[in-house]
Order: sequence, then structure tokens, then C-alpha cells
Amino acid sequence: MGKIDVGVVGGMVMAECAQVGLMIAGKAAISDGMTSLVFVFYSNSLASLILLPSSFLFHRSQVRPPLTSSLLGGFFLLGFLGTFAQFFGYAGIYYSSPTLATAMLNLIPGFTFVLAIIFR
Repeated sequence: MGKIDVGVVGGMVMAECAQVGLMIAGKAAISDGMTSLVFVFYSNSLASLILLPSSFLFHRSQVRPPLTSSLLGGFFLLGFLGTFAQFFGYAGIYYSSPTLATAMLNLIPGFTFVLAIIFR
């Protein structure tokens, strides 16, 4: 394994651990009375505050393609669908356990691999 492969695997492990931690924190917050819509708003706001400055620092010198209306529409659709997926996911966690949710999260890399094989 080269350095790139170790970085990719390490990034995937860190992403999975962050998602599991967010599921557990979400279950604790929702059990204490916070609605899932408010929790999704807070978690996305925190992620934006962390990721936006880091993207300006690390990718400042790269040339970017122009923002077209179709690209902005794709960004909006991706954000809209992702937010609703999180909202429904936390609504499901309210009725089940975070153990089940983390087990389902561990299936995502497997489903991604199977879809990559299917679509080549």
C-alpha cells in the first residue's frame, strides 16, 4: 500500500467515526427533546463553519470553473436531498437505537463498492 492508499483508508475511517459520533450525539439530543430538524440545522451549520474556511485556505490557488446555473442547480439539489436524508435519518433514530443506525452506516462502503462494480 502506498501513501495515497493509506490516506484514503484513513479518511474513510475518520469519516465513519465522525458519522457514528454524530448519530450517538443526535440520539442523545433528540431524546432530550430537540427536534430532528433543529439538530440537522445545527450539525450542518457547524460543518459549514469548519469546512468553509479550510477550503479557502487549502484551495485558494487553484483555478475553478465558472459557476453556471446548471452547476448551482446541482449544488442546490444535492444539498436539498442531503438535508432531507439527514432529517429522515434522525427521525428514524428517534424510533430506534443508534446501534442500528451505526450498523447501517457500516454498510455504506459495501453498497458503494457494489454500485461501482455495476456501473463500472
